[in-house]
Amino acid sequence: MNLAQTFTPARPVARHCPELTERGPRPEDRAEHLAAWRRDVAREVGQDMATLLSGTKLEAQLGEPATERGEAVFDRIGAVAANSLLRCGLGGQTALLSFSVQTAIALTDRSFGGTGEAEAEPAISLPRSAGLLVEQAARTIAQAIARVSAAGGAADEVAGDVIIRSESASRLKPFTPLSECMVFELTLRASDGVSWAGTLAMPTERLVSLLPGAGSLAQAKDDQDAKANPAQTALSAIPLSLQAVLAEFDLSLSQLDRLAPGDRIPLSVAREIPLRVGPKLVASGSLGTMDDKMALRLTRVTGGAAFAAAANAGASSFSAPSLSTGPLA
Repeated sequence: MNLAQTFTPARPVARHCPELTERGPRPEDRAEHLAAWRRDVAREVGQDMATLLSGTKLEAQLGEPATERGEAVFDRIGAVAANSLLRCGLGGQTALLSFSVQTAIALTDRSFGGTGEAEAEPAISLPRSAGLLVEQAARTIAQAIARVSAAGGAADEVAGDVIIRSESASRLKPFTPLSECMVFELTLRASDGVSWAGTLAMPTERLVSLLPGAGSLAQAKDDQDAKANPAQTALSAIPLSLQAVLAEFDLSLSQLDRLAPGDRIPLSVAREIPLRVGPKLVASGSLGTMDDKMALRLTRVTGGAAFAAAANAGASSFSAPSLSTGPLA
């Protein structure tokens, strides 16, 4: 007697995405990781900032985070302050660092050997010397955060820098007014009792990706995605021609017909220069110089999806990346 049977499933076997099947860290674990991150960042900042402030022995403290909407953070900082947009993670994570104008001037005074005590009279503008000191301090803090967040990563992979500075925090667009943000008070205290305070803020999801270990998990996920989609790896090697459009304007057909050598066309260069692959906007930045050449310092990146869309659209020609202007720009 043959007892062999062939059974057919009543319905397809369910497949769940990893986001549903994998359990994330427990709240108490995340709180523990955050406390360790705050402690390590404070230690690194204290050590690094001491050199900047004429060898002053410093104790740094990164306070407990407060959860606020982006608009509340902007109100807290005020209309005028020494604000810096930091790049402080392997994944290009950004954060807002802000010092009051009085604090920036006091830190500058300390760096030149003064007492570093803030003036009682509120300052309404940031002197150039204070702006330079704040940029150095912000870069130092960004690098400290990057080192801690890298959690033992290779030294050459640690990315910490100042993307851009402004006296208006909202102009830097570190987050939207409705974003949920984590806000920390950064305190620097010298051995003689003088102290300075600043504000560090970033969207909550961005902070989670900065906690130690998050970078390696993200890298593992990227590697897994690349294996699942080999075409993505192949596309990433295609060279694209980039255009930085300095200015765009309209001319009537009659004006175009009357153009002659020697004519002058006034240009109004925007504060943010768009960077495009064909018609696709992939980034924008501010115009500056590097090694005596015109350069573009990126302030916002749209993301890799725009590059992929441009490649899939079948651009007519591909060449080594270059920096050029648009028509009549």
